[in-house]
Amino acid sequence: MPFLGQDWRSPGQSWVKTEDGWKKTTRDDDETNNNVSERKSKEEDNYKENLLLSMNYDVAAKKRKKDLLNNNTKIPYFHKDKWIYVHKGSTKERHGYCTLGEAFNRLDFCSAIKDTRRFNYIVKLLELIAKSQLPSLSGVAQKNYMNILERVVQKVLEDQQNVRPIKELLQTLYVSLCSLVQDMGKSVLVGNINIWVHRMENILRWQQQLDNIQINRPTNTGMTFLDLPASLQLNIMHRLSDGRDLVSLGQVCPDLGVLAEDRLLWKNLCQYHFTDRQIRKRLMVSDKGHLEWKKMYFKLCRCYPHREQYSDTLQFCTHCHILFWKDTNHPCTANNPESYSLSMSPQGFINLFKF
Repeated sequence: MPFLGQDWRSPGQSWVKTEDGWKKTTRDDDETNNNVSERKSKEEDNYKENLLLSMNYDVAAKKRKKDLLNNNTKIPYFHKDKWIYVHKGSTKERHGYCTLGEAFNRLDFCSAIKDTRRFNYIVKLLELIAKSQLPSLSGVAQKNYMNILERVVQKVLEDQQNVRPIKELLQTLYVSLCSLVQDMGKSVLVGNINIWVHRMENILRWQQQLDNIQINRPTNTGMTFLDLPASLQLNIMHRLSDGRDLVSLGQVCPDLGVLAEDRLLWKNLCQYHFTDRQIRKRLMVSDKGHLEWKKMYFKLCRCYPHREQYSDTLQFCTHCHILFWKDTNHPCTANNPESYSLSMSPQGFINLFKF
């Protein structure tokens, strides 16, 4: 049997095992084999190192995903695309249908609340979801809903604007949760009941913060609204679309209180929000024979919904059935995509996912 190591009888040679049996190799062959073995060992080391790095990346990615889905996180689950394809049935190309929760996750509402043009639109949408659609959201969408709501409250506390609509939103959500938590165990809400009790406590805390908010006076010493002529003040008041804002403005000082009682002001509000038929059904005449437009306005508000007005809304492309924000691009194949875009009201957005 040949030696496994260097043969002492023939210096510079060694025995190696091949497919044909044992053969002698020279020093040059030895160096070549050593180089090959070193190269293979380096490749194996590199492979092991890359494999270890990829495993570490996978673990880190899973950890980030787990953190996003954790109830303690404040970062909403987001997607790269800011649009979503709305399909209501199975086809050869797509299986299943799109839900309200998927659209809520994909359309980047968290960034939309930072835009003043979209703020009222998002608040109205959150209110409609709180009234009837909260159980239809997935667990991730429900968590995103609460995270976005918290950001809305923080924005209001920082800007000291839009306090009243957020109070109404929180009250609507709290009343809805009180009834839904009672039905826990009937698959109404996703998650442990203690989580929803904690969320309801947060809502009460946010309401308390909004009740205690102190509106700071502006620091600038320039011209204010009170310094304007009465005609300009009245012209600005005609731009307001909510009668409650007029009442609040009239409580600032006696002069504004007189302007806030202008009959033409309330007449325009009634004609803007309600139809002639609705107004005729709720006519109110004073002792002097004049129409009480201010009283009629608030009476009409209790009977009929307001006319919705938003600076920016979600768009729905009827050609490719994609829901998107107006300033974001979507993969439309039409020659003139703008002609196929429809503005979606908050209620229209909800109705889009009713099957």
